[in-house]
Amino acid sequence: MGKRFLFIIVTISVVFLSGIWAHAASTAKIGFTYIMSGPFSAYGQFAKQGAEMAIAEINAAGGINGMKVEGFFEDSTGKADVALRAIRKLVYQDKVDMLIGLDSSGVAKTVVPAIEKMKTPLIITHAATPDVTGSVCNKYTFRISLNLAQNVKAAALLAKETGAKKWTTVGPDYAFGHQSWEYFEKYLKELNPEATFLPKNKVAFPPFKTTDFSSYITKVMSSKPDGVFISLWGGNLIDFVRQASDMGFFNGDFQVLMSLGGAIEVLTALGDKMPEGLWVGSRYWFQANDSAINKKFVASYLKKYGAYPSYNAHGAYSAVYAYKAAAEKAKSLDKEGIAKALEGLKIEIPTGLVEIRKGDHQAITDAHWGKTSAAAGFSHRILKPIKIFKGADITPSIAETGCSM
Repeated sequence: MGKRFLFIIVTISVVFLSGIWAHAASTAKIGFTYIMSGPFSAYGQFAKQGAEMAIAEINAAGGINGMKVEGFFEDSTGKADVALRAIRKLVYQDKVDMLIGLDSSGVAKTVVPAIEKMKTPLIITHAATPDVTGSVCNKYTFRISLNLAQNVKAAALLAKETGAKKWTTVGPDYAFGHQSWEYFEKYLKELNPEATFLPKNKVAFPPFKTTDFSSYITKVMSSKPDGVFISLWGGNLIDFVRQASDMGFFNGDFQVLMSLGGAIEVLTALGDKMPEGLWVGSRYWFQANDSAINKKFVASYLKKYGAYPSYNAHGAYSAVYAYKAAAEKAKSLDKEGIAKALEGLKIEIPTGLVEIRKGDHQAITDAHWGKTSAAAGFSHRILKPIKIFKGADITPSIAETGCSM
């Protein structure tokens, strides 16, 4: 009697656990980490929208290798220690197969070295520091979006066309702002040896939490530049443009380039307060590609969320599809197999054909710049004309990146 009872219990346990294992094996888990709270939370919300739309589309079409996709979202708050804890939770508690995300360059530089120890592939969709596919690159870290070196190379090409010689900058006082200025100076000097650049003690690097930019605006205007390169983004850029407009900044006779002024969330927030005729950049512009994939993405996003997709929505959406392509290529969710499959992966995403370069895992992708213009049917500025800089023309060689795996 006792042996029979034990046999029944063991049999039930095996069947029960088999069901759990079968369920686990039938789910592809993706962990997302973005800024989901605070003044920059819109970026995380846009990314979540793009990711959830991709997951819904993929699941409706049969999933990844026949497995349902499940998304887990964590808030980085824009802080490195918080982001690292969030990612560790996703890997060790939620047991995700893949990581996607990161908004801040400073956060990315702290998180990426730990990714190698976790042995879990990460696709970065927003944070733009070249270091994560450069000096701190590793076999598990990839990027599907433009890095700042690529976007700034496009800015330098435009700056050369303006003929402006004396340049200054306004950028956030952390890695992204300082590196943007360094790359702008490097590239424009190569393109125009007559160009000059104000030293760091003369340019403006407001802290990330700045809300009153008046002293920085005055500092830039009093330096009497021929051109101003602005790498502020998000809420910082919105506040800056509003205050600068009131102070006559855009009435000056100097050229203005904004590396992320073409972000849809910035243009939407500013409406007609964004001056016309400024060259602005974006990592994705919804009107820049006439492909069927992009048209479907824009139409679906507009229908679902009532807005045009931002570059962060595009980045998260595209990263989910890149994971799908890698899993199908590897015929598995094995993390080592996925990492190998992502190397050299070519995939058509809404912005166009993208290659994740094998040597450093940086996406070879186009940069979109355009002039701010009013247009019928839009309550905000659009980019017209649009200039597309081919990824192959703006991407540093692997030797230049400093990446060694």
